[in-house]
Amino acid sequence: MKGIRKTLVATCALAGLALTVPAMAEGPTMDELMGDAESTSDVLTYGMGPWQQRFSPLDAINTETVAKMVPAFAASLGGEKQRGQESQPIVYDGVIYVTGSYSRMFAFDARTGEKLWEYNARLPDGIMPCCDVVNRGAAIHGDKVIFATLDARLVALNRKTGKVIWNKVTGDYKAGYSATAAPIIVKDMVITGNSGGEFGVVGAVSARDVNTGELIWNRPVIEGHMGTLRGQDNGITGTTNATWPGDMWKTGGGATWLGGTYDPGTNMVFFGTGNPAPWNSHLRPGDNLYTSSTLAIDADTGVIKWHYQTSPNDGWDFDGVNEFIPFDGTFNGKKRKMGAKADRNGFFYVLDRTNGKLLNATPFVMQPNWASKIDLKTGRPVFNPDNRPGAPGDAEKGKSVFATPSFLGGKNWMPMAYSPDTEMFYVPSNDWGMDIWNEPIAYKKGAAYLGAGFTIKPIAEDHIGALRAIDPKTGKIMWEYKNKAPLWGGVLTTRGNLVFTGTPEGYLKAFDARTGKELWKFQTGSGVVGSPVTWEQDGEQYVAVMSGWGGAVPLWGGEVAKTFKEISQGGSLWVFKLPR
Repeated sequence: MKGIRKTLVATCALAGLALTVPAMAEGPTMDELMGDAESTSDVLTYGMGPWQQRFSPLDAINTETVAKMVPAFAASLGGEKQRGQESQPIVYDGVIYVTGSYSRMFAFDARTGEKLWEYNARLPDGIMPCCDVVNRGAAIHGDKVIFATLDARLVALNRKTGKVIWNKVTGDYKAGYSATAAPIIVKDMVITGNSGGEFGVVGAVSARDVNTGELIWNRPVIEGHMGTLRGQDNGITGTTNATWPGDMWKTGGGATWLGGTYDPGTNMVFFGTGNPAPWNSHLRPGDNLYTSSTLAIDADTGVIKWHYQTSPNDGWDFDGVNEFIPFDGTFNGKKRKMGAKADRNGFFYVLDRTNGKLLNATPFVMQPNWASKIDLKTGRPVFNPDNRPGAPGDAEKGKSVFATPSFLGGKNWMPMAYSPDTEMFYVPSNDWGMDIWNEPIAYKKGAAYLGAGFTIKPIAEDHIGALRAIDPKTGKIMWEYKNKAPLWGGVLTTRGNLVFTGTPEGYLKAFDARTGKELWKFQTGSGVVGSPVTWEQDGEQYVAVMSGWGGAVPLWGGEVAKTFKEISQGGSLWVFKLPR
């Protein structure tokens, strides 16, 4: 577009004509963002396209050539602010944008690794992040790069200078609100969720004007709360007290802390919702809508079009925030518009994305024991009542149970990938369980609101992490790669028949997408818990990933965390390519 504008101006000048050309944003347009899945010269969106399939049509690096791949450069985030680096890079116009721990953003030269600028959010002392000081990435639009901060703000920076363009508060950090997810941009709106479910916040999805940061619509995800559209009331979410007792909906949790995907065909954004608060399910009988669910929300108005709840009356902290990835295909001989989700509760779900109807649900980790199956007729889990933690007494904990998976999930935040070539999803999963019990609890603003205790334990001798290839038509696991430590990073797949993911032991690895054979690995010096991306530059294909061990496992992992306590922290961007 910039080239067309320059040519038009130059042609008119040579002809002696006066022409006023409308000002254009210097950077990616909405059309370019929506076409990110097909473009190869950049990475403009979280998930590499609005569907976030994390698939690239590039194939110069493939099963035959990947063994030759070498580092092009490594760029350090520097300083003492190491911790978990869960960011996905954004790449545009020869610049790589990454966010870092403690709400920082960096711009690096994509050819040399030279740091161009750095932005550090001024975080207050009272922030209350649940699960490390991570940040998962930025959005780009026009002259802006936009990201969320741990004190519940949304910040837009000039992409060339790093200077603040706008800075908006999205929640009260003193009440436990925070933000870690990468925003998505839809129709010139920045759409984001919130974090803080362990503090009794109210989960919500909001849309803001990308140029000003002003609120357009807000949709709370807990029944009883009022939505807004352009400053006006826009309907209560659900029906007050329909599935919540008393006033518990007022501090119901359901944080939308992982962000969402977008389907242009239906004009719906899909957001997952977190656990209900508190964890003690005996205090809140009922389904507790719309926690532990996937919501389809109209992008223009913020109205919920359908919902699907994966863990009604959740008593195990099985957040339903995992990404819902749209894909098209054939199911039972009929072409369908579908979406898939590998839920924290250990089941892999396939839904009709136009209406939320359940098509299939199968375990993707070692057999979950909180439910025996998902009833395909009702869409509801068949609970195992013996594996729900018991109700506590007035001053003592309730009956402890051993439940699988653990509350850290069959899959936690780390995004899976889908290949239209193999028609398989590649899911970073973990096999573990937990002793869990309920305890007396009362809500106090800004304090942890759990009402439960737990200890996470391994359930297999040879692994915890497992990268699994799943056929969504059947739920069958086609291959798996087992890893001693938990897997905590995202996945990338390519037309080169490759699957990339990282390990806490420090490796970025490449696998054959059809067979699961390990083809290449590189030691980055710290655990890899970021999401890899790939793009083409100067006629060569590049792969990039963040390295830096952290996230929820070291903080919440109990006996599992002790096993891997010697992993070095870090904070570096690694970029790879084939040698010339």
